[in-house]
Amino acid sequence: MDSNKKYWKGLEELNKTPEFVELNKHEFAEPIPIEEVLTGGGLEGKSPRRDFLKALGFGVGAVTLAACQKVPVHKSIPYLIKPEEVTPGIPNYYTSTYEGQAILVKTREGRPIKIEGHPNDIIAKGGASAQAQASVLDLYDVNRLKNPLKDNGDSGWSQVDDFVVRELLNIKAGGKKIRIVSSTVTSPSTLGVIADFITQFPAAKHINYDAVSYTGIIQANQNSFGKAVLPHYNFDKADIIVSFAADFLGTWISPEEFTRQYVSNRNNKSLESKKMSRHIQFETGMSLTGSNADVRIPIKPSEEGLALVALYNAVSGSTLAGTKALTNKVAENAIAIAAKELIAAKGKALVVAGSNDVAAQVLVNAINSLLGSYGTTIDLDNPSLQYAGNDAEFAELVNDMKSGQVDALFFLNANPAYDYYNSKDFTEGLKKVRLKVSFASNTDETSALCNIVAPNHHYLESWGDDNALSGYYTVLQPTINPVYDTRQAEQSLMKWSDNPAKDYYTYVRNNWDKNLLAKGGLSGQSGWETLLQTGFVKAASVTAGTYTFSKDLNAVAQTVIDHSNLLAGDKTELQLYQTVAMRDGKRANNPWLQELPDPVSKVTWDNFAAMSPSDMKKKGLQDGDVVKIDANGYSIALPVSSQPGQAQGTISVAVGYGRTVVGPVGINVGKNAFPFHSLRNGTLQTSATAILTPTGENSPLAQTQTHHSIEGRNSIIKEASFTEYLKSPATGTGKGEGHKDYTEKDNLFWQKYERPAYDWVMAIDLNACTGCGACVVACSAENNIPVVGKDEVRRRREMHWIRIDRYYSFNDNGKDGGVTREHEIAKLEDLDHVKVVYQPMLCQHCDHAPCETVCPVLATVHSSEGLNHMAYNRCVGTRYCANNCPYKVRRFNWFNYWNDSRFDNYLNNEHTQLVLNPDVTTRFRGVMEKCSMCIQRIQAGKLKAKIEKRPLKDGDIKMACQQTCSANAIVFGNKNDPESEVSKALKSERTYYVLEELNVQPGIGYQTKIRNISELEA
Repeated sequence: MDSNKKYWKGLEELNKTPEFVELNKHEFAEPIPIEEVLTGGGLEGKSPRRDFLKALGFGVGAVTLAACQKVPVHKSIPYLIKPEEVTPGIPNYYTSTYEGQAILVKTREGRPIKIEGHPNDIIAKGGASAQAQASVLDLYDVNRLKNPLKDNGDSGWSQVDDFVVRELLNIKAGGKKIRIVSSTVTSPSTLGVIADFITQFPAAKHINYDAVSYTGIIQANQNSFGKAVLPHYNFDKADIIVSFAADFLGTWISPEEFTRQYVSNRNNKSLESKKMSRHIQFETGMSLTGSNADVRIPIKPSEEGLALVALYNAVSGSTLAGTKALTNKVAENAIAIAAKELIAAKGKALVVAGSNDVAAQVLVNAINSLLGSYGTTIDLDNPSLQYAGNDAEFAELVNDMKSGQVDALFFLNANPAYDYYNSKDFTEGLKKVRLKVSFASNTDETSALCNIVAPNHHYLESWGDDNALSGYYTVLQPTINPVYDTRQAEQSLMKWSDNPAKDYYTYVRNNWDKNLLAKGGLSGQSGWETLLQTGFVKAASVTAGTYTFSKDLNAVAQTVIDHSNLLAGDKTELQLYQTVAMRDGKRANNPWLQELPDPVSKVTWDNFAAMSPSDMKKKGLQDGDVVKIDANGYSIALPVSSQPGQAQGTISVAVGYGRTVVGPVGINVGKNAFPFHSLRNGTLQTSATAILTPTGENSPLAQTQTHHSIEGRNSIIKEASFTEYLKSPATGTGKGEGHKDYTEKDNLFWQKYERPAYDWVMAIDLNACTGCGACVVACSAENNIPVVGKDEVRRRREMHWIRIDRYYSFNDNGKDGGVTREHEIAKLEDLDHVKVVYQPMLCQHCDHAPCETVCPVLATVHSSEGLNHMAYNRCVGTRYCANNCPYKVRRFNWFNYWNDSRFDNYLNNEHTQLVLNPDVTTRFRGVMEKCSMCIQRIQAGKLKAKIEKRPLKDGDIKMACQQTCSANAIVFGNKNDPESEVSKALKSERTYYVLEELNVQPGIGYQTKIRNISELEA
């Protein structure tokens, strides 16, 4: 399959631009400024040395005091660890919940320092997203509100309480409306508190508002089946998946759960059973999901509805009135193939769409009904309870505000002044509201307009519960006492409505005793304690029912076609999307997320306009050129980026950027794209027509992907088709006739050392890795990896120990199976149909480690257990090891990132440093660092087994990257144990070693990428 393939990381490398050639001509992007260092000018200013003791000294008044209070009001119970008292040096783990997913919170000496997925969680089965991993850092954000505010000035809780109660009573007497606006609330106890508040104030109403809307799906299910729900999708039960712009592996509804399901039909276990699902993706911009698809077809937003109509016609064998033929012949042919395969897989097929248009979603429902998907791949009877927002209801609220009908507004985890498409109308209406209360824990665009800010606890300081999936109830318990003078929002609502419950803990406890413990077969005090240890209960599921679509579709199809006609034309079509890291922008002040490279574009610290290479050439634009984008009466200026796979005639822009009232990390990073939305037929639309005007400016983007060249080494990525795999599982690995087996006998320079106890190795399945980047953030949290900021990333100085390399490829049948530069430039349309492979790359812990042979001070050495160690206090920063590493996985500390005043906006402050893992040394200027294979976890696992007087078991030790992976793409363990999971994985015929021909004997084996495609599609 891949004999004619050329792999490349970015267009700079593909086209060998002069800038790329110059930057990669030398091993290092720039030399060490030794003269400046010696003369004292290298730091360009003061760089005071702050040690951790000073950090703790600051914390006595805040975090450390909160961590060391010995008698909290209500005790949390550590996860299966007794006794619960803190033992210095020994971590405690508490169960909690993050957005409906059960998690474990690791604490050290009372400080939460790490989030782990709960191994028994039914959503992600131990995985955790990048956002979940980064959420612990928000606890230590020095920009959190320290106390309540009244009229933007500091106040006390008694003054705030008196004012709000007095105002509420006056408003109640006046009879005007009271509204509680929140992002979708899935907590049963929170919903109970809100219901009690409404009982006390009958003029009140709760409105769910989500910045990213799924109203279209919910309304479509109401129209189609009389059930206004967001379905629970079962990707693991689908043999064929056809997606229209639904980024279900990245940002759509429940990506961690969908990733686990999706990969279960594509991983090593599935392949060895000769089974693999097939995935066809139609979309505008290259999404994480589209880049993982077997077949990806770029289409314009205006073509999406027409493609759905065409698919319905092909599946049903009928023709809907007003049907309009697709002019995109590639998409037309793909629709015919998809329809045939969907029909063949009836009962095991799934069609999903990311559109928020009700008519488009009704069409999807009709197609799935014809395919027998309800009751198998789609469950309407055990739905997802997330994203219950109603676009029309919130629009009605804005009109009520403008007409002076609303006298009180409460905002809970909602920021419409920033993320509502018509923020101008919203803010104008807000001026007419008498009482405006925000529960924001950080000042945001909406709270800045409120006369009361009653700051909420961070979720790690809170009691509560969640019910994101029907029948699945998780518990939220505090892992630290409140750091500041904040108060849980539910407690505030109870106080203001004179709720008879003493406090919110009591309210939660009573709710569980009466309504929820029994769902898990629990009761009483012992049941409550069991819940706090296990973290969740699962009620018996309702048998998923089958549903038959019986509505007339002709009017629906006409609505879809009319919408397509609105977008079609000569103008550029704009598509809005979310990035995996930033999502809706609520966590814009989190530096771990800002510095996480986007999986596809590899851009950090910015949003941009993604454009196809063909359109870039036609318009005479270069990467980084700034263009003014006008759409829906709103305009912003953004740099453009050439994106292979982008549909021609379109641009894609990410929302979640452009915050104007936020902490120093996220302020004015990128531009706000939310106002490009429009309200049509009661739902927010994510596409529009746009006019692009070059400004003549250039703003270079901070991209990480092309910081190292692969020097034409196509042996780095190995892949094959599923058809080829079935013929020979080793296809694509390079094994077979003519393959050289690099063994110890070929080595003249290295001695072979015995490893009688442990030989630590890793296996990475490229067919399971989706490229989401959660492992990058998990590694940063575990190993105290500093954040360096946009300018340093542009200088090629990012510090991540693990990176997710993204490789593009396409076939070429030119001379010698190769691709010439002239061919690439002449045939830019090839770039519309590139394929993508993701490859996690970290230190390979080579047995014949090239870094070790060149270190003049023995700072990097090999262990008796097969690991490549770094002795930081020996390193003098020659960088010879980085020069000699063929994988380019070593990082050089150009500055004391943790102690340099220029990095105060990121992690360099005494408060934030309390998130540091005390088991890992923070590195200093001039020192080289790289993946240690979480040596602290290895030692802890061995010590625990020793204390318990038992052998170390497979699975006792998990790497941070491995533990967070929802796809289980990374496996670590002892190669000496033939029954270990890693040994079995490395015995797979799909296993190969990157750059094996260099005979460095890497300790990480990769399994080939397999695509379920036909030879024609290949």
